[in-house]
Amino acid sequence: MVKLSDVNSKLLKAHYAVRGKIVIRATQLEGQGKKIIYCNIGNPQALKQKPLTFVRQVLSLLEYPALLDQPGAEKLFPADALKRARLILSHNPSGTGAYTQSAGIPFIRKAVAEFIHKRDGIQADMNRILLTDGASKGVQAVFTLLTNKENDGYMIPIPQYPLYSATIELYGARQVNYFLDEANNWQLNESELNASYEAGRKSGVNPVAIAVINPGNPTGAVLSWENIEMIIRFARKHKLAILADEVYQENVYGKGLKFHSFAKVMHDMGETEVTLFSFHSVSKGFLGECGHRGGYLEIRNMSDDVYAEMIKLQSIGLCSNVDGQIVTYLMVAPPVPGDESYELYAKERGGILDDLKEKAEILGKGLNEIEGMQTNIPQGAMYAFVKFDLPHPPGAAPEKMDEKAREAYEAQRDNDYCMALLEETGICVVPGSGFGQRPGTLHFRTTFLPPKEDIKALVDSMKKFHASYVAKLKA
Repeated sequence: MVKLSDVNSKLLKAHYAVRGKIVIRATQLEGQGKKIIYCNIGNPQALKQKPLTFVRQVLSLLEYPALLDQPGAEKLFPADALKRARLILSHNPSGTGAYTQSAGIPFIRKAVAEFIHKRDGIQADMNRILLTDGASKGVQAVFTLLTNKENDGYMIPIPQYPLYSATIELYGARQVNYFLDEANNWQLNESELNASYEAGRKSGVNPVAIAVINPGNPTGAVLSWENIEMIIRFARKHKLAILADEVYQENVYGKGLKFHSFAKVMHDMGETEVTLFSFHSVSKGFLGECGHRGGYLEIRNMSDDVYAEMIKLQSIGLCSNVDGQIVTYLMVAPPVPGDESYELYAKERGGILDDLKEKAEILGKGLNEIEGMQTNIPQGAMYAFVKFDLPHPPGAAPEKMDEKAREAYEAQRDNDYCMALLEETGICVVPGSGFGQRPGTLHFRTTFLPPKEDIKALVDSMKKFHASYVAKLKA
């Protein structure tokens, strides 16, 4: 029997907070009949977001192509869904049950390139686009490519999405933290980047890349054009690759704000030396097709011989799942005006995004009215990273603790808070320590994906809970 002592030590060190102990406890409580409001993970359809009709119609036809030849099929499916399914089958006649080319079905990669061209007004090369099982697999592929020596490291934002810290542990690389500027809507700060880079070098780390999440997870921030320019200049100065996590590019709610891709900014700067890896996914945006695990990775400024190694890596896994590739295609090539499905598609898309915008405001404004709690109203993505204050228990002296002891002390405090919140209210959020936070601060991450009435109830319950929890600590 395999014992815990036999398990890969890198796996033992890896942590993934969004599905940690608190979520396990939430599942147990739900099994006992308690209503749980799951705000721990960006999983829209698990929180009552309906799938887009057109996407599911085309998938249904492709999973059971006999439907295309059924008498009356035109009465069950819109003409453009039938046409789209036949088009996909003409390019991939072996169907959804067969392996595809390792990089993905060529006509879908071409459609992704056309999507980028339409989005940014710049050219994209289909032969530098890989279809992946969600953005996560693309990120992991890049870590595999770039991690060459034991001291190779990655600059990652704090707070960050735990995919990055967990993958760094699994791959035996080194983590170099840079803090986002909470007081400035979580933008990146150049002096902080420089200090972080130099601290990493002094500790023996060789930074090879910087990861940036835009719009932000867990912060909900949207980066300005100027901020992205600064990051690209920083990467060029220190010969770093850029990992641009852009899976929330459709989720922008802040007034006057716009998503700017790293590819577009880099193109307009004339940058040809910095290697860019940019990621997109069908799991977020307005599709919420998390279970289909679809996405793409676009690469810029990479030589043919290095790209061949990326293709080899994809080949080792044969290919990404075919349904995920198809959903990626439908994301980048949706119905257009004149198509029978367009009106419904536009209505469903707009309804989802408008609802998310409204819930972001309800959540942000409501939490900011709670004494001892503050958050930036989310400008994008699906999350708020909420700061909260707690009194220290009698006898505690965190200012006298060393860095490691204080980090453990603060992690215990936000974990205890979030567990108590779950037990008393049924609200499941993730402790800020799972994402990283500045020393001396406490946070939790919450989504605003549940139905509107649940978000309103969450704010009310949070207000009562926080006051009660603080009172108990002071007693």
